[in-house]
Amino acid sequence: MAIGTIILIVVAFVLLVVLFTFVPVALWISALAAGVKVSIFTLIGMRLRRVIPSRVVNPLIKAHKAGIDVTINQLESHYLAGGNVDRVVNALIAAHRANIDLTFERCAAIDLAGRDVLEAVQMSVNPKVIETPFISGVAMNGIEVKAKARITVRANIDRLVGGAGEETIIARVGEGIVSTIGSAKHHTEVLENPDMISQTVLSKGLDSGTAFEILSIDIADVDIGKNIGAELQIEQAEADKNIAQAKAEERRAMAVASEQEMVARVQEMKAKVVEAEAEVPLALAEAFKKGNIGVMDYMNYQNIEADTSMRTSLSKLDDSTQEEK
Repeated sequence: MAIGTIILIVVAFVLLVVLFTFVPVALWISALAAGVKVSIFTLIGMRLRRVIPSRVVNPLIKAHKAGIDVTINQLESHYLAGGNVDRVVNALIAAHRANIDLTFERCAAIDLAGRDVLEAVQMSVNPKVIETPFISGVAMNGIEVKAKARITVRANIDRLVGGAGEETIIARVGEGIVSTIGSAKHHTEVLENPDMISQTVLSKGLDSGTAFEILSIDIADVDIGKNIGAELQIEQAEADKNIAQAKAEERRAMAVASEQEMVARVQEMKAKVVEAEAEVPLALAEAFKKGNIGVMDYMNYQNIEADTSMRTSLSKLDDSTQEEK
């Protein structure tokens, strides 16, 4: 009997340990103490659905104490959908304290969309300041102007799902700064009145389609950059010079080619003359053989050739004498 009693006690102890491990009795007692009615079978069902009961019951207790009307089924379904139940409840409490109309369905949709709903509610109460980097624009006189802006935004709860983020706000404001500087006739206009940038940008409704509402745009700093117009003119002049040099080089190459072609033609003509002169003795010999010319004719030909050579030498001598004088 003693051994059977010990076995029963051990079995009972094991069953109790398993029961208290599987069934969150302590959590159920905490919920009852807080005035939240949660069935023990509901907690067991959560275990079977692989839901951590504390992730649902503790936010439910928090919401009940804050006066937020949510059910355990809503919180459990949001948990099963992959949402952050605790963050959603905290956002609902913050919105309730700030008199912001925010339902659980919208809050859960914002959370499932990947946005931090608690941060959005806090930003609705306490606006956020977004600072842009230096954005460069060029005035009509070619001077670069750099401006840095501070954008005060407030979260728009209605547009959090599907609305664009901070990067879109910065890009749109940058585009407005560039266009405003570019429309200025002189860069000193921007320096004298930097408010013209913020006024122009605000009038364009840049927060359309975004998750934010732009409250103000303030120009934090304005600086002068490079003389872009002068640099462009220098680059254009350098390009024109290179083009002119290329054309001149092309003309020179064509002239050299033409001169070389002419020299080749002269050499070809000289070669033909030499070839023709080489054929003269052969022609004379052939004429002698055929009896077309006689000895006297040949002597006359030699005399004429000698006379021509003498005249050529005398003309060269006269030319050199005149040059010396």
